Amino acid sequence: MGKIDCRNLWKVFGPRPQSVFKGQRTREELLETGHIVAVKDVSFEVQAGEIFVVMGLSGSGKSTLVRCLTRLIEPTSGSILVNGEDVLHMNKKQLRNLRLHQISMVFQRFGLFPHRRVIDNVAYGLEVQGIDKSRRNQRAHEIIDLVGLRGWDQHYPHELSGGMQQRVGLARALAVDPEILLCDEPFSALDPLIRREMQDEVLRLQKLMNKTMIFITHDFYEAVRLGSHIAIMKDGEIVQIGTPQQIMNHPADEYVREFTRDIPRAKVLTASTIMKLWQPSITTGKVCSPETTLEELLPISLVDEQPILVVDEQRQPLGYVDREAMSMALEER
Repeated sequence: MGKIDCRNLWKVFGPRPQSVFKGQRTREELLETGHIVAVKDVSFEVQAGEIFVVMGLSGSGKSTLVRCLTRLIEPTSGSILVNGEDVLHMNKKQLRNLRLHQISMVFQRFGLFPHRRVIDNVAYGLEVQGIDKSRRNQRAHEIIDLVGLRGWDQHYPHELSGGMQQRVGLARALAVDPEILLCDEPFSALDPLIRREMQDEVLRLQKLMNKTMIFITHDFYEAVRLGSHIAIMKDGEIVQIGTPQQIMNHPADEYVREFTRDIPRAKVLTASTIMKLWQPSITTGKVCSPETTLEELLPISLVDEQPILVVDEQRQPLGYVDREAMSMALEER
């Protein structure tokens, strides 16, 4: 069982959701009855310490899904297990404890208090937990430094750029040291360069803190940069779950294929996804890790035609990559 285990989750908006949520009618037919199926029979598992990305177009159900995980929106049916406990069976006290101590959320529009300074925004969750002021300010200063905002603790949100405000939002979520972070399109309002910078920041912080993260986005390039696994949603359903490499190589349908079409394959595909079975007769001085991208391998292969050995952390051979394997992988499927 994963850190989060979601099974057969449904969310139906309307006057009698239980009467329709397992029906076979189309979304249009249900609309005529006054019901909207926002999340339809969704199942997925998130392992501890991974970034699990949920992506899809506007209206696909991804934001509703992430809000169901802590019952900010009440699901209609299904189960959501966090550390083996079903969130749907929690009473008010248990649910409050889950939101205060185990799970934090980073919102799209920052959600900062305009009348509070940066340090007070970051310390807000600790204040709600009842931590005394000196301890919460000490912790807030540590996290402010961690996200690169040292010296900005006494400023108000309107004095900060959009990227800096989102760093404050991220710092506030991290200050309570949650096990799980839920990020609902946190960078969609940012300019492209700042967005890329914030993606780098998430990856940096993940290496330091090793949180379990569910990250919502509509941007496939953001998904492949951040996600160890990606779930793609359409009309409330998950149409495919896989690693970025699996989705690039084997899109489930035309909807998924459209997302992958403009992404440079060399930036996503790695040595582990294209390597051939190693044979003792293959000897070479060139080595790489399984995570090395084709973008990094191509310049190496251009130097000479020797294969590149794929090795593990102990430098034991796992397989090898040659020009033929790279050429085939880079062809459009």
